[in-house]
Amino acid sequence: MEVKHRTVRYLITNLSSVSEQTRVEALRELRLMTKLDANARPLIAEAGAIPYLVDTLYSLSHVAQDDAAATLLNLSISSRAALMSTRGLLDALSHVLRHHASSSSPTAVQSSAATLHSLLIEDEYRPIIGSKRDIIYSLIDVIKQSRSAVRSVKDALKALFGISLYPLNRKTVVDLGGVGPLFSLVLKGSATGIIEDATAVIAQVAGCEESEEAFRKASGTGVLMDLLDVGTGSSLRVKENAVAALLNLVRCGRERVEREVREMGLLVVEGIADVAENGRPNGKSKAVALLRVLYGGSNGCVVRDERFDYLLNH
Repeated sequence: MEVKHRTVRYLITNLSSVSEQTRVEALRELRLMTKLDANARPLIAEAGAIPYLVDTLYSLSHVAQDDAAATLLNLSISSRAALMSTRGLLDALSHVLRHHASSSSPTAVQSSAATLHSLLIEDEYRPIIGSKRDIIYSLIDVIKQSRSAVRSVKDALKALFGISLYPLNRKTVVDLGGVGPLFSLVLKGSATGIIEDATAVIAQVAGCEESEEAFRKASGTGVLMDLLDVGTGSSLRVKENAVAALLNLVRCGRERVEREVREMGLLVVEGIADVAENGRPNGKSKAVALLRVLYGGSNGCVVRDERFDYLLNH
């Protein structure tokens, strides 16, 4: 262990070397250590590497920026508190994301978004990161630009999902124009994984009052209904997310939204029933709740089909 301590201290000292080659080699070694040696991660974080890594995110060298971003991502697995307590970390991650279409390395963009997603696993960091509007705006821009790499889009979606888990952040995502690009990803017929991640964010963002108008402009309710149509072949996870989004819309929207969901939902009731029968526990309960909305609530009209009657009552 002492040998490992000395190696870490030596590498971190080299991060401040006047020789660019020495700094590059130290970054490469730290990246490799944090990837392969879980025990080395806290040692590297405690030895003071993080401020150097944060500063390197502003580097014009793609190699240096890549290694720094990847190392921070690896450290975020076990040293989230150390990262969040480092001054300027979020600003540096925002810088990489903000320049995703120009000066930032594509892989650094991916690592930066993935680092945010890792940090957002902790509930206490969601309001802090969500208060950085520039981060949310940049993540939305990543998913909006057609030139963004698929991996960058997936990592940005995962970060947006983590941000949207905190209710007060959802309004910010809506205000910064996130709803339209999210539905655009779905309508483009992107890879299944992208659609699943996009609809997961949509389901969360639907849980705020401000989402109603944004969803209307994007024809969101209709898109979600199409995803539940058995003819579209959506994955079960996508259908679960669509159900959750519609239910959140009803709960947070006005009477007009509930009426629209009820009228359109009766046309895709088979897809909702599929989630109620085959989804994960949370998905099943939301699908049953949505079926109750469609059929006028538990005290509403009598459901003649025994299958739906069973789902509603069990």
